[in-house]
Amino acid sequence: MTATAGSEGLSDIPTTQVVLRNDRALLICDEAGPLIDSVQGALDVIGQAWGHRIDLVVIPVGRLSDDFFILHTGLAGDVLQKFVSYQLPVAIVGSITSWTAASSALTAFVSESNNGRHVWFLDDLDQVDARLG
Repeated sequence: MTATAGSEGLSDIPTTQVVLRNDRALLICDEAGPLIDSVQGALDVIGQAWGHRIDLVVIPVGRLSDDFFILHTGLAGDVLQKFVSYQLPVAIVGSITSWTAASSALTAFVSESNNGRHVWFLDDLDQVDARLG
C-alpha cells in the first residue's frame, strides 16, 4: 500500500509514502522534503498522515533543522509535543552522533525518548522494524 502526497493535492511536497511494515502503516517522509524548522512544519507532516490510519511517522534526520537538536531552542519539544498531542508516534531516523557527542542533555533526551512509545531516535528502517516487531 503506497500513496503519495501529490495524489492528495500536495504536489509541492516531495513523495511521502504510506507503507505497510510489520502489519503497521508507516508514513515515511522523503529526505528531500521541506525542512521542519517550526511547529508548522510538524503540523504539515501530521496533516499528511491525518487521512491515513498511520501507526508511525518516520522522519529522516535531514528533514530537521539544526535547531531541533539544540535543546535550549525548544524546537524539539514543541515539534514532538504536537505528535504526542495528536497521538501519532514518530521515529526520527538517521545518525545524530555529531549532535549527541556535543550535548549530554540531547543524549539523555534521546535515551529517555527511546524508552517510551511515542518518540524514537533510530539509525535506520531496520531498527524501526525491530521496534515494531
